[in-house]
Amino acid sequence: MHSDSNLNSSTPEPTRFLERLQSNKPLIGVELRPPRRDLTRSGAIDSWIDLSHSVRRVVSRDAFLMLTDNTVGQEEEENLQHLTVNLTSEVEPWRLVPFLTTKHSLEYCLHYGDRAQLGGLDALTVVGGDVIGAARCVPHSYELRQQLRGRAPGMALGGWVNPHHPTDEQIQFVMDPNFEADYYLTQVVSQHELPMVERWLRATDDAGLNIPGAFGVFFYRNGRRDSLKRLSSFLPVPVDAIAAEFESGISPVKHCANAIIALRKLGIKHIYLCNLGAHRAGALFEQILAEIQIQSTGPS
Repeated sequence: MHSDSNLNSSTPEPTRFLERLQSNKPLIGVELRPPRRDLTRSGAIDSWIDLSHSVRRVVSRDAFLMLTDNTVGQEEEENLQHLTVNLTSEVEPWRLVPFLTTKHSLEYCLHYGDRAQLGGLDALTVVGGDVIGAARCVPHSYELRQQLRGRAPGMALGGWVNPHHPTDEQIQFVMDPNFEADYYLTQVVSQHELPMVERWLRATDDAGLNIPGAFGVFFYRNGRRDSLKRLSSFLPVPVDAIAAEFESGISPVKHCANAIIALRKLGIKHIYLCNLGAHRAGALFEQILAEIQIQSTGPS
């Protein structure tokens, strides 16, 4: 897992994003959602403006930015159009790493890869997509990555792993040469699930997995049990442990920072944050980084 070589990729040269993931220099990303498609024109414009401000603020802190693709089956504005038209002239393109799901036509997906490469992006995370919503154009995301590889050979392609699923199964998926990925992202994990994370790390070392990964961390805005239980229908949530921490008086920012610190203590260098929200993402990201610094060095 910690090697700089890449088992599954046929990319001629590592992209800049991939080089950062292969390095020991910590890197944090932020996952944001584009505006929903059902917004009014003025509402969509305001949302894109908020998103642009947040992106610039996030990447100025040596971070990378991911934009989702129709999360939880909800129709979102296309992420690529905004990235290539409005941001690549102001933000280093390697820091912009959009998601592409298989929940589109195959023609659209392949053309998306062409456009991403022409737009200067050097990495693309290709995943299956949520079970609700449109049908997949191919049964499995690796089949789309295989087709994109031939059309955009200069791009790093990412895949998805879920440490909450049986470890042996997930290792087999990512070790298979047909997985066709240069890096992986994980489902969200937390400080309340460290034994599971440690099992994954041991398994990747034992298997000799040598593509880098980034681990997801969710920003919980509160510890209300009803909200956490609803959220658990979309992603794994340790409801009781999180609720107990918030009941003890911990702030959302500190709870998130604690998760990052706990993962770093296990040797995980690269992390991406979910659920910061486009409007407040920049400010929240800076608060989380400040809390990490305080806990690492003590108050100044």
